[in-house]
Parts: sequence; structure tokens; C-alpha cells
Amino acid sequence: MKRFVAVAGNIGVGKSTLVALLCQRLDWQPFYEPVADNPYLADFYADMSSWSFHSQIFFLTHRLRAHRQLLDHPTSVLQDRTVYEDAEIFAENLYRQGLIHPRDYHTYRELYEVLTDFLPPPDLVLYLRASVPTLLSRISHRGRDYERQITFDYLSQINALYEEWIARFSLCPVLTVPSDDLDYVANSKHLNLIAEKVQEKLTGKEVVIFDPEEMAQL
Repeated sequence: MKRFVAVAGNIGVGKSTLVALLCQRLDWQPFYEPVADNPYLADFYADMSSWSFHSQIFFLTHRLRAHRQLLDHPTSVLQDRTVYEDAEIFAENLYRQGLIHPRDYHTYRELYEVLTDFLPPPDLVLYLRASVPTLLSRISHRGRDYERQITFDYLSQINALYEEWIARFSLCPVLTVPSDDLDYVANSKHLNLIAEKVQEKLTGKEVVIFDPEEMAQL
């Protein structure tokens, strides 16, 4: 049976790595964040309060198109980041910081909610949860220049928004992975455990969330 699973989580949590490894393990097709040449980015960074709305509309449109393409894909797919995170995390964060005017934000939210009402959700969202020290460590190790300015406070804000969103998300089942405690890169047993729980969750089983005793035995 064809499956559509999306991986969600904060910057540096390991979404792309898990997508690649799980696709090898399950023989699925990986889909990473689409490269978007956003024509508003230069304006956005020069004047965020004036151009946040335009920039977020572009990203939302881009990701909605990608989501639709994944639904139509003939084989099982694993997606790096969901369409929901653009609105629920990053646009919401800009709004809370006062960088999107309330009128513009309400228009954005209405558009997002109408479109996602018509868009079938994934079969499962795999939510990677990690503490800020873990995120900072992983961001530092991958050494991307454009991520050097990411602060502890920013990651904390984004983590809080992820927790708020995932607590109320009900469009499809969610499997939460405690990424502080699992090293699915170095430990193949950890990867196998995640793959096993994904498959169980997709068949409708009541999956026991990763138990510390279970993980300690791996």
C-alpha cells in the first residue's frame, strides 16, 4: 500500500538525515525541502515588517504544490518538513514578534486553513523532538555558514511553537521521536526501532511511545 509520511521538527533536529536513512531502510522515495528562489527574500531581510506577508505567501504556495505532488506520487514517500510548519511555526513566530501586521496575518491564516481543508493530509507525521542544546550541537557540527547566527532563544521559541502545534494537531496520526536519546546515524538498532514503530503506526496499532527501558536495551 502506498504511504505518505512527513517528518517535522526544529532546525538541526535531523529531519533530512532521518528521511534519507528511513527511505533506504523501507525502500521509499525521499522528498526534501523544495528549493525555492523566493523573489521577496532580499526585501524581507531589508525590511521584515513590510515583506514578511509576501514572503510567507510565496513559501506557502510553493510547499502546497509540493504536498499535492507527493499525494499523486505512485510510490510510498517520506517528506522532509510538512506544509503545516510554514504556517503553524514560522509564520506564527513572525506574527508573535510583530513582524507581520495582524490584518495580513489573519488573511494568511484564512488562506492556509481553506487550502489545507481541501488538501488530504499525510498518513502519518513523524515529529522529531529535541532539546535546544542538542539542536545547537548538531547545527554546529554540520557547519553551515548561514546557520551560525541562530541563537538559543530563537530555537527555544521555535521549539515552544512546535510543542503547541503538535499538541493540537489532529489531521493525521503523529509519532513522536525523542531525538535527544536516539542516535539513528551511529546505531542501526535505533533506526530499526523507528522504522518498526512507523510501520506499526501506519497499520493502526496503538504504538507505545519510545520507552527508556526499551531504548536502553539497544
